[in-house]
Amino acid sequence: MGAVTGIVQFAVGLWWMHEFTLPGYILCTLLEASFFTLVVTAVHPRKPWTVPAALLVAEAARGFWPFGGLPLGGAALGQVGGPLAPAARVGGELLIVALIGVGGVAVFEATRRRWWPAVVSLLVVVAGAGAGVVSPSGTAHGTGRIVAVQGGGPRGLRAIHGDPGRAFAAQVRASPLVRPPVDVVLWPEDVVDVDAIEGSPEATAIAGLARSFDATVIAGVVEDDGVSRFRNAAIAWAPSGEIAGRYDKVHRVPFGEFIPLRSLVRHFGNVDAVPRDATAGRGPGVLPSRIGRLGVVISYEVFFADRARAATRPVVGCCSYLPTRRRSRPVRSPARSWPPPVFEPSRPAGRRCRPGRRDTARPSTTLANVLHRSALGRPTVVPANVTLRSGSTPATALGPWPFVLLAVAMLALGRLDRVVK
Repeated sequence: MGAVTGIVQFAVGLWWMHEFTLPGYILCTLLEASFFTLVVTAVHPRKPWTVPAALLVAEAARGFWPFGGLPLGGAALGQVGGPLAPAARVGGELLIVALIGVGGVAVFEATRRRWWPAVVSLLVVVAGAGAGVVSPSGTAHGTGRIVAVQGGGPRGLRAIHGDPGRAFAAQVRASPLVRPPVDVVLWPEDVVDVDAIEGSPEATAIAGLARSFDATVIAGVVEDDGVSRFRNAAIAWAPSGEIAGRYDKVHRVPFGEFIPLRSLVRHFGNVDAVPRDATAGRGPGVLPSRIGRLGVVISYEVFFADRARAATRPVVGCCSYLPTRRRSRPVRSPARSWPPPVFEPSRPAGRRCRPGRRDTARPSTTLANVLHRSALGRPTVVPANVTLRSGSTPATALGPWPFVLLAVAMLALGRLDRVVK
């Protein structure tokens, strides 16, 4: 039962991966399904409350292994705009998954006409979501004016076959549409593709824009790291035109930005779409700006609680980079894989900054309170005010481990009677 559930869920949830490498897609689907296969062995048949505990443990485990974790296709994603989303402020996506499991217990008990356990389970779900609504969310410190710039242009090509300068040129052409005053100007991921950013014509052009706007400009930059590797970074230019900081993406996309076990995988499938591996960065994603420190997560990193916690704990706002033009080197997915880009500073925005209660500026595809949706390929500039905050939520302060340990203890307690016998 666990194996079938996992294969069905991840065969759909990881379908995008086949565009990079079919063997990698099959391997990851089977690996992710194996977590469900294993956790059902810890479920006690007469103690349904071990089900949510097992689901939580499985979700936590696959967030760490393999390949640094692959927390895609999980049940928590279905609650981005759902009624359980507020619970993320208390326990992140792990608590959401557990509450989904408790909801399943409520349905199961109701089908058996065991109304008392069903009602109690339902009340637990409601209490979990309600706790997120009333949980501490930090202190607001005014607002900041942020503008997202979407350059537009042709879609549906692989970056390794395209012109690296086309996305940058589109961004430059669209940027004069920005109307000051503005505090931060956001460009998407991988719109600057250079051998080295320092001293490049692209850096000079962005510095000029920062001075003309009297604002911080943050752009997604891909640059070479030797002959066989590259870096994917978010770099901030201060209003003076100087580079004020950079953050190199830490969590890389397996089979997208690097090929795990490349020497083995290449014998089973074509890996030409990922000719070079990304170099992993280090440290928290924090960039300075004229309105304070901004937390940054790049693309795939929005799925990792540790990256979001590291980015949001010391900051006043959050910038989430997702591949608007989908030129994230070394591959660009076909246009059918991605919806039109949108800009959304929400309250709080996005799944990952919801636990930390930070407004999020995302010049990209997104999933929450949408303020604007651009036409496909059309240059678009979207301004918005975001709330600046300090402080933290319970999810940010506690992290995942208290919930993991509690779930493990519940599973152990559920099996204790068999151990004693």
